[in-house]
Amino acid sequence: MFNRVLVANRGEIALRVIRACRDLGIEVACVYSEADRDAPYLKLADKAICIGPAPAAESYLKVQRIIAAAEVAGADAIHPGYGFLSENAQFANVCRECKIEFIGPPEAAMQQVGNKDRAKQLAKLANVPTVPGSDGILKTPEEAMQFARQVGYPVLIKAVAGGGGRGMRVAHDDAGLVTGFAQAQQEAEAAFKDGSVYLEKYLDRPRHIEVQILADKHGNVVHLFERDCSLQRRHQKLVEESPAPNLPVEVRDAICAAAVRLVTAANYYSAGTCEFLLDRDNRFYFIEVNARIQVEHPVTELVTGIDLIREQIRIAAGEHLGYTQADIVQRGSAIEVRVNAEDPFHDFRPNAGTITKWQPAGGPGVRLDSHVVTGYRVPPNYDSMVAKLLVHRATRADAFATMRRALREFIVEGIATTIPLHREFFDTPEFIAGAVDTTFVERVVMPRFAAKHG
Repeated sequence: MFNRVLVANRGEIALRVIRACRDLGIEVACVYSEADRDAPYLKLADKAICIGPAPAAESYLKVQRIIAAAEVAGADAIHPGYGFLSENAQFANVCRECKIEFIGPPEAAMQQVGNKDRAKQLAKLANVPTVPGSDGILKTPEEAMQFARQVGYPVLIKAVAGGGGRGMRVAHDDAGLVTGFAQAQQEAEAAFKDGSVYLEKYLDRPRHIEVQILADKHGNVVHLFERDCSLQRRHQKLVEESPAPNLPVEVRDAICAAAVRLVTAANYYSAGTCEFLLDRDNRFYFIEVNARIQVEHPVTELVTGIDLIREQIRIAAGEHLGYTQADIVQRGSAIEVRVNAEDPFHDFRPNAGTITKWQPAGGPGVRLDSHVVTGYRVPPNYDSMVAKLLVHRATRADAFATMRRALREFIVEGIATTIPLHREFFDTPEFIAGAVDTTFVERVVMPRFAAKHG
C-alpha cells in the first residue's frame, strides 16, 4: 500500500479522496491554487502545496507543477479525481516515468477509450452495439454532409476527445451541419487541444444509462450495475439514480455484460464508466468510456456498499479486487442531485460569491458530499458544483420522499443555487413515473419552470 498520496484536484472530490486515504491509513498531500488557499479541506491534509494562480491552466492543469509538488511532498502516488488531468494519458505516463503511481488506468487503455473514434472501433470488436456513425474522423463539412445524407438527419457532431457536452452539436439539415461542424471543431480545439470531430445518427429522446466497472491489474473485472443519468441540460447531468427505473432485467443484464466485455478488451484496470444511449425500444448503444471516477460515483456506492475511491487506491497499489461478480448486489434505490452555484431563474447564470448561510440536509437516508461551509467563497474559476446531495432508501418511492424532505431542509444563502429547480424535478409526474429522456429538462421542465416562476 502507498505511504503518501498527492491529491491533484480540488473541492468535494479532493475531500472525498482525503477521507478514503485516511480510512486506508495513508498520509495525504494536497495541491491548491491561489483561489483555493482558504479551502477548509486543506487543513485535513498532512501537507498542502500551492501550485499557481487561480486559472486552472496555470495551476491544476500544470503537469510539471503537480509532479514537483508530489516530489516535494514525498508522495508515491497521485489521485487525479475527476476533470482536470484525470483522463490525460500523457500525465499518467509522466507520473509513472517519475516513479509515482497514477491512481487510474494504464496509459494504453486511456488512449484507446479516451478517443471516441478508437473506443467505438474497440466496441465493435467486443460485440458491443454502437450508434451508427461515420467511419473515423471527418475533416470537412462536405465529408460530414455525405454521411448525414446516407443515414438521414438529424445527426450529432461530436468531438473525438473530452466530454461534458463540449464539442457537440445537433444538425437537422445541411445548413445546420455546416455551421455546427465549424462550431464543434472550434469548441473542441479550445477545450481539448484537439478539434477532430465525427458524426453519429442522432437518437430522438433517448435515455442515458451508464455502467460502473472495476478492474484490477490481475485480470479481474466486475460491473457495479447501472445509473440512469437522463435528466440533463445541454449534455450536463443534473440528477442520477440507480437502479435505472423501468429497465427490463434482461436489458440491464445485457448492458452490464457489454460494459465488462468492452473494458476487458481494452486491458483496462481501475474504476471506469461505460456510457450508453437507450432508445424507446430498449435497444442500447455504446457512446463512450469515462476513464476516471465519475461525479456521480456515490450513487453506486450507496446501492452496492462498495467504496469506489478506496477501490481505486487498492487497485493502483496492485491489490486484487477480492470479490467476484456474484458478491455484488444492488440494494435499494439511490438518487443524487448536483447542487450548482447557478441561477436557474436566469438561464443558469454562474453565481460565484460568499456563502453567508450553509444549512445542509441530514437525517436518515441522506448523504451530502461537499467541501463547503458557511463563509466559504465560491470562486468563479472552476466548475460551479458546490455539493452532491444523495438519498438511499429501500424503494424508489421512499427515495423520492426523502429527497423532497432533504431539498426542503437544504438552505444556502449568499449565492443562487439549483436547489429550487431540483425541488421542481421531484414533483414532476413524468420523472416520478420514470418516463424521462435526455431532452426532457429543456423540452418540458424548463418551460414549466419559467411559466411557474415568471
